[in-house]
Formats: sequence, structure tokens, C-alpha cells
Amino acid sequence: MTDFFSAFSSMLSSTPGMLLITIIVLAFVFDYINGFHDAANSIATIVATKVLTPFQAVLWAAAFNFAAYFISVYWIGEFKIGNTIAKSVNEHFITLEVILAGIIAAISWNLLTWKFGIPSSSSHTLIGGFIGAALAHAGGFSAGGEDVIVYKKVIPIVCFIVLAPLIGMIIASILTIITLHICKRAKPAKAEWWFKKLQLVSSALFSLGHGMNDAQKVMGIIGAAVIFYHLDMDDPAYVNAEDKFQYFVSHWGWVPITSFVVIALGTMGGGWKIIKTMGSKITKVTPLEGVIAETSGAMTLYISEHFGIPVSTTHTITGSIIGVGLTKRVSAVRWGVTISLLWAWILTIPVSALLAALIYYIVTLFV
Repeated sequence: MTDFFSAFSSMLSSTPGMLLITIIVLAFVFDYINGFHDAANSIATIVATKVLTPFQAVLWAAAFNFAAYFISVYWIGEFKIGNTIAKSVNEHFITLEVILAGIIAAISWNLLTWKFGIPSSSSHTLIGGFIGAALAHAGGFSAGGEDVIVYKKVIPIVCFIVLAPLIGMIIASILTIITLHICKRAKPAKAEWWFKKLQLVSSALFSLGHGMNDAQKVMGIIGAAVIFYHLDMDDPAYVNAEDKFQYFVSHWGWVPITSFVVIALGTMGGGWKIIKTMGSKITKVTPLEGVIAETSGAMTLYISEHFGIPVSTTHTITGSIIGVGLTKRVSAVRWGVTISLLWAWILTIPVSALLAALIYYIVTLFV
């Protein structure tokens, strides 16, 4: 603890140190906003089917958001998604000003979409902001013969804008057909009672996936900032580290657990406008369909976690809800709402990138 306060005091005495502290604070602000912005993803259906009240539902989701930390540490044993985020931009084009501009842009876009009740992706907002600021810093997509964007990291993320909801939709459709076949002779009232109880399990599974996926994105951004700070200070421990992100995690252990705590607190903050959109405007959801949608979304998140690909929990659960609706009939899905969401998804990365580039130019006027 003494070492921590000594390092903190040292940061306060320099401009780079102050920038790093500002970035860490804003990253946790983004983490909190991400929690209430994405709260709807895991609890919209459970609220829509009246299994839990909104207050009970956010407490339930928040608890499992935090529990995801222990699964990441003690079961998976690493933070793959955080590592991907930290390395999505070539380290030669990362500066504290780049990261600061990216976070400010991500927070701005998240608050704007929250205000209008649009379930956009916090993940892609953060990635778009990070990339846009880096491109502004480099003056283009390459400089000095090097690419600014690490395409092997970013291309899978972009592909999963389409693949994540598609995978969720396919899994949901298959699970719905199988479940309806198994339960075709069950009494409707008894089946509904059981599926309402099972929604507690399915929403918990999705909340675990949300915590593992989204809390790590903030870790990745903080990790990139800390690594740059130490490299800029010519810290030999970071210069010589084989995997700089893992070295950061092992020496800044309070960052991972704080990331999970803050996103859980954000989830408790709610996000009722988006809950209304996700829970009722896409398609009418029954307890059975709620279980299927949340389970399918959770499975998709676990697949992406396995491969270390940051995906949008918003896209995933939306695709799963659409998959459930399609098994009834194509017209059961409100395609007007769905197309509006699709446009928001497509525009998130480029708009966040442009906003971050603008903010980067403003930041550099004062720093």
C-alpha cells in the first residue's frame, strides 16, 4: 500500500502522471455508464415478463456482473478481451492524449444514445474512440511505414458486429424449436411457471457474460495508458516485459476488481429507456422466450470470451430476441425498430472515431 501511495504522489507531480490519473478516473466513469447503459441487456426480458421488478432485476444483474470477476480470475485465468482492447492500436501511436480523447468521445456517445433510448454498443464506442484518436495523432492510417490499426485485432471485432447478433439469432431459433418440441405436451400454466423461474438462471448467465466482456474493455484502456506511461518513463520492467498487458495486470491488481465493481454499480443505476426498447419494442417476449434469448446471448458471449473477441452485449441479446421472434413468424419482429438499431450499430464506430479525432485536436491545444 505504501508503494501505491508513493507511485500516486509521483504521478501528481508531473503532467503525464496527471493525465494518467485523469484517464483512469474517466475510464471508471465510462465503466459506470456502460453498466447502466447496458443494464437492459440482461434484465429487459425478465422485467418485461414480470418475473422481477426493475429494482430487483438490477440488483440481480449487478451481483452477477461482479461475480464474473472471480470466474475470469479463478476459472479462465486471464483477461483476453482486455488484452485485445489494449493492443487494438499500434503501441507506437498510443499517447495519453490519444487515450484521453478516445474515452471522452466514448462517454459522450454513450450518454447521447442513452438519452434517446438507443441500445448502441458501449464496446464499439470505446474501440472507435481509441482508433479515431490514434488516427488523428498519426495523421492517417499509417505513418513511418507502420499501420496505426492492428488489423488482426480489429477486423474480428468489426466482423462480430454482424456475427454476434447472427450467432445469437441462430442459437435462439434452434433452442426455441427444441424447447417447444420437448414441452409440447406440458400444461401451459405449469410450463410458464417453470420458465419464469428459469429466467432467473438465464439472466444470471447473461449477466456473467456481460461482466466478463464489458468490464475487461475498461481494463484494456487503462492498461494501454499505464503501459505507455511506464514506457515513456523508460521503466525497464515494462520495456523488458514479454507481455506488457499481463505485467500490468499483475502489478495493478486493483484495476481489474475495481472495473468489475464499478460496472456492477452502474448496472444498479438502471437504464430504463433502453430496458423499454429491448423488453417490448423489438418483439413481445414470454417467459419461455426470455429464457431462450438470455441463454442464447450468454452462449454467444462465452464463445467470444473464449476467443478473446470484444463483442457488443447489446447486439448479442438483440439478435437472440429476434431469433426468438422469428420462430413464431417473420411479422412477430418489429423490423422498423430493428432496422433503426442496425443503423445505430453501423454508425457507432465511425461516429465515435470522428468525434474522438475532433476531441484529440482540442485536447492537444491545451496539453
